[in-house]
Amino acid sequence: MRCEQIALSGDPQRLAAALRDLIPTGASVAETVTEIIVQVRTQGDRAVIDYTRRFDTAGAEPRALQVVDVELEVARRRLAPAIAQGLEAAIGNVRAVAEAGLRDERAVVFDDHEVTLREVAVERAAVYVPGGRAPYPSTVVMGVVVARVAGVPDVAVCAPPGPDSEVNEVVLAACQMAGASRVYRMGGAQAIAALAYGTETVAAVDVIVGPGSLYVQEAKRQVYGQVGIDGFAGPSDLVVIADAGTDPRPLALDLLAQAEHGSGTLVIAISTSSELLDALAAPIAAAPERGAAARLVEVADLEQALQLAQAFAPEHLELIGEQAEGLALRATHAGCVFVGAGAATAFGDYIAGSNHVLPTGGAARFASALSPRHFRRGFSLVRITALGAERLARMAGPVARAEGFEVHAQSMEARIRENGGDVAHG
Repeated sequence: MRCEQIALSGDPQRLAAALRDLIPTGASVAETVTEIIVQVRTQGDRAVIDYTRRFDTAGAEPRALQVVDVELEVARRRLAPAIAQGLEAAIGNVRAVAEAGLRDERAVVFDDHEVTLREVAVERAAVYVPGGRAPYPSTVVMGVVVARVAGVPDVAVCAPPGPDSEVNEVVLAACQMAGASRVYRMGGAQAIAALAYGTETVAAVDVIVGPGSLYVQEAKRQVYGQVGIDGFAGPSDLVVIADAGTDPRPLALDLLAQAEHGSGTLVIAISTSSELLDALAAPIAAAPERGAAARLVEVADLEQALQLAQAFAPEHLELIGEQAEGLALRATHAGCVFVGAGAATAFGDYIAGSNHVLPTGGAARFASALSPRHFRRGFSLVRITALGAERLARMAGPVARAEGFEVHAQSMEARIRENGGDVAHG
């Protein structure tokens, strides 16, 4: 695997920007994605099937777009017991964490009016589950379970079929276990377009979430506004800050595990110890080439390490060693922070209960992990008494006129009663 050692001698912000430039963005595929979306919008199922034949099934005739329930049940029965046990544990843990993120209705009461903040689930949501290099039943769990906890009544899953025109059986079993409403055999930008606009077979949804290729993420970006999305879940990244004296073997495995995500993935180890970084270099450089890259950065102190991590805003951040772990509460620009030698990022990818659909591309500065809030919309319920309307109108009317909205002012002032009698007009 491509590995480079760096000694940080200048501005951490500048190095963070240079590191971020190593990760590809959706701009490189934008034109192709636009064409795919246009074709799906105009040709519906036909375009989705044509693209599936071209990109997924290696020319073989695709099966029906929608997976029937009996196929899900068969996949569940054929699941190896150890895999079923792991998925059940993951479902339970992810559900428990997601439930902790739900918000109750809240009311703000004033003297003579009140505003109630409400949240309701969207009607339909879809979870994109990547295929290609490997199946991702864990993504089924992360998406479907959280959508169900949020209260979404209709949760679809789509996953690209392989050359045999089938979706991986473990993915199908996970869909059945997690409670997916239906499953589609489709992937890529064409799947996102179908879910956003609908086809003869595919029902349009309100929200699309999940990781995927640059084509998938660029398609999500282009259909945003027609539907809601969780964000741009691009190539994965991991930053590890480790004390001198940290055991290099598990640390190297953490970095190499994240590199398994393949093309565009960037893994970074930061330490004050050149000896630790030297010990990491050999196993990382000897690892198979998967399109991922590694950078080993020597810093003067852990304060500089934190500045670099904050500027880079990683998807995953590991803090290993007593001094590094002391940075945990100050590490605020990360999708998920893993603290301590036992807290490998891989646990978060599968079973810890935190979500593995995380902000990438530096979006951890402002974006959050997938949660029930991505499937819910908030709105206000406003109640104003007659007396409250008079009081508010007298204060807000002049503001409306200052903005040039005379009729807004009149609308409010129509609620003012003259001398306690009829409502004033004019």
